[in-house]
Amino acid sequence: MKIGVTALLTDETATPAEVARLAETYGLESLWLPEHTHIPARRRSRHPQFRGELPREYARTLDVFVALMEAASASSRLLLGTGICIVPERDPILLAKTVATLDFLSSGRLLFGVGAGWNLEELENHGVDPADRFRILDERIEAMKAIWSHEAASFHGKHVSFEEIWSWPKPTQRPHPPILLGSNGPLAIDRAVRLGAHWLPGYHRDDDVLVQRIREFREKTQGRFGVTLSTPPLEVSRLARLADAGAERAFFMLPSTCLEGMQQRLEEILGVTSRL
Repeated sequence: MKIGVTALLTDETATPAEVARLAETYGLESLWLPEHTHIPARRRSRHPQFRGELPREYARTLDVFVALMEAASASSRLLLGTGICIVPERDPILLAKTVATLDFLSSGRLLFGVGAGWNLEELENHGVDPADRFRILDERIEAMKAIWSHEAASFHGKHVSFEEIWSWPKPTQRPHPPILLGSNGPLAIDRAVRLGAHWLPGYHRDDDVLVQRIREFREKTQGRFGVTLSTPPLEVSRLARLADAGAERAFFMLPSTCLEGMQQRLEEILGVTSRL
């Protein structure tokens, strides 16, 4: 299993460059950074894992693409993942250019994790009806794929529509960087298959359910698309079982601290994953 790390990097933590150098020095495969453009001061949406108030760092996260570009400049082999980019909050033409530029400047090291978002108030502040967020996600992904793949691209849907446009650079990875759908919902596997995406399930409390769903995804895609685990339990037996089911990669959370605190946690992670 390929191993990576993620962290909520802020103006109060180690920098993306420092974390990238640390990860590459320890031989990790990938660094994943999450996205929140903001956190509404009053919200009704419940985080998939946390109850009550969110940790302080959620409202202070750096822009995911600017941070990954700094990480790219500080490393040479490390893969760079968005974990995840909340696509409904971003204009698809601008996002297509941002993704292509990062992939081009990093020499093809981007893993494009995408999702529809869980924070409904955050989406609403971007003018997105939460009930439409998955349909918007689908259309924007397809529109971006058209931009990346064609010299003159056009797209016409309910939520995205434009006549022929020219947009460069094109991504280094052709026809585009790997797309990983971050979703746990009942339609996640079918949506990933339809989009031609890898699957990036989040935390599952029930290993039996996750194992079954990984096998279902691998069967439906005939092994052509992989499964990346976002912050799974750091236990050898459980990770080995998920790997046997078909998970090819996992990334684990580092604390939002100075570099020394991150390094201590990283050594704990590697102490476990080295036994897989």
